[in-house]
Amino acid sequence: MYDHISITANGLLQKNKIMAHFLLALKTVSPLFLIIFSGILFSRTRTSSPEWVNILNKYALYIGFPALVIASLMHLEAGEQSYSKLILFNSVYIVVCILLAFPIGRMFGFSKKTRRTLFLILPFGNIAYLGIPILQNALGDKILPAAAIISAVFVFWMLTFALVLVEMSGAEKPHFKKLAINLIQNPLLLSVFVGMAIVLFPIKLPEFISKTITFFADSVTAVVLFSLGIFLGMQNIGRLQEWYRVLAFVAVTMLLLPFLYSIGLKTTGLNPDFLKASVIDAAMPLGLTPYAISLQYQLDTKLAARIVVLGTLLSVLIIPLWIAFVG
Repeated sequence: MYDHISITANGLLQKNKIMAHFLLALKTVSPLFLIIFSGILFSRTRTSSPEWVNILNKYALYIGFPALVIASLMHLEAGEQSYSKLILFNSVYIVVCILLAFPIGRMFGFSKKTRRTLFLILPFGNIAYLGIPILQNALGDKILPAAAIISAVFVFWMLTFALVLVEMSGAEKPHFKKLAINLIQNPLLLSVFVGMAIVLFPIKLPEFISKTITFFADSVTAVVLFSLGIFLGMQNIGRLQEWYRVLAFVAVTMLLLPFLYSIGLKTTGLNPDFLKASVIDAAMPLGLTPYAISLQYQLDTKLAARIVVLGTLLSVLIIPLWIAFVG
């Protein structure tokens, strides 16, 4: 009898502990999602226009996020931390997710346009715009260098392997020169190289320059999340039946694949903070960049846009669950 009471009590304590972790994680990320919802409300008042999203995203891409990446990396000491395993495991995960587009597309008989869109839908969550702020809030400033490197890894594979497959599966021949130029000119990737150069050489920036970089870095989170809210608020809802497939993709990309990834990572001996950051980033909803690429290549843009919308809305609950799950 006492054993039964003890087991019951331990079960209740465990459930309470899990709930406490979830509530703490929800409290951690709730300010970020409040910014997104304020953008949704703002867009619904018709005060903003689609051009707002374009302008705010350009500010984030060319100024805010490069500043955040450089600010994150320039305080590191050379040799202080090895990121080789972090880069390797995230690269393997991304490549596997990209290649899953082939069997999934055939299994469910998707159209050619949708199959090409899967190269972007399956692997590429909102690692930069949403991932970096969430990791910073959940794990502290110490995780920012790792968050910046994970973002750069995702950008690299998106602008190389994924786009090559998108182009090769289309009617036109792939433009490798154009892909190489886009990769070299990507501000997020360039900022990682600049930040690492500051660490490795090392370069001591004047205080007024480092403070300017910090000011820009501090501004980007609110800007990109507000922009994301405006984008979400401008999307048409459509019929309920049209969202079943969208929900399935959200479940696969934000729950199933990250869960399998977390199981695999636990056997690798990866730094615990890097493991947490990798799993949480893998569970991010689809980002705006894959949606923009789907527009550029005339892919299944309606599907991509709706996955962005539903995934971002559900991430209010899903991301705290993952934060609690990884501890």
